[in-house]
Amino acid sequence: MRHLIPLIPKPAYVPVIRLSGAIGGPRGLSDAALAPLVERAFARGKPAAVALVVNSPGGSAAQSSLIAARVRRLAEEKKVPVHAFVEDVAASGGYWLACAADDIWVDQASIVGSIGVIFASFGFPELMARQGVERRVVTAGRSKSFADPFLPQKPEDVERLRALQEPIHQAFIDHVKARRGARLDATADLFNADVWVGAQAVKLGLVDGVGHLVPKLKELYGDKVRLVPFGQKRSLLQRFGLAAVDGVMQGVEERALWARFGL
Repeated sequence: MRHLIPLIPKPAYVPVIRLSGAIGGPRGLSDAALAPLVERAFARGKPAAVALVVNSPGGSAAQSSLIAARVRRLAEEKKVPVHAFVEDVAASGGYWLACAADDIWVDQASIVGSIGVIFASFGFPELMARQGVERRVVTAGRSKSFADPFLPQKPEDVERLRALQEPIHQAFIDHVKARRGARLDATADLFNADVWVGAQAVKLGLVDGVGHLVPKLKELYGDKVRLVPFGQKRSLLQRFGLAAVDGVMQGVEERALWARFGL
């Protein structure tokens, strides 16, 4: 009689990968730290799709590119669709990550964009002079003291920085165009590092619509879809709120990234 029992299809299974925080640095999102998690999400079981929950103000362009490339490689190898859901912000490198998905969904208040490249540092030459401190630099190679924060800014250093930024910016633009294609508003200036909110980003084709993780995935894969979270494990020190001394400055820089978007 067993052959008369109808087969009941299993609910669709969707791993949910959280990509939250600044990108790069010892405490930020990185390809090395995320690789096992991302690989496992695509390999475990037979996922109907993979969802990315993105909440990032950006950071390292290289790490953004590496993480996004890994997601795309696995999606194409496994033939698994990828959906991105933006929380507070997907800006700069955060938007680079979101574009690894086949479609991007935002909240009405989500901030999206900032397709640009920034180099930021501090300069201390006047403070040092007031304190009677003299900077002495001896290099082998004229560019070894390039952009030294303890020396006055040089016009040639600014030009060199811009020359370094241009190919990175172009790589970002190429990635967005390759992933978003004809959905982008061809008449809009999208690549000047501006940001947009919710429906504005939808209108420009930077994202596909306003939608939240659970209802959208239920709409796509049925009410019984099984969502399984995949997140990075925190170290024992992080769980107890203890940070290394050398992480203090990175914490300040990360707060500055979030602060640009009022967060």
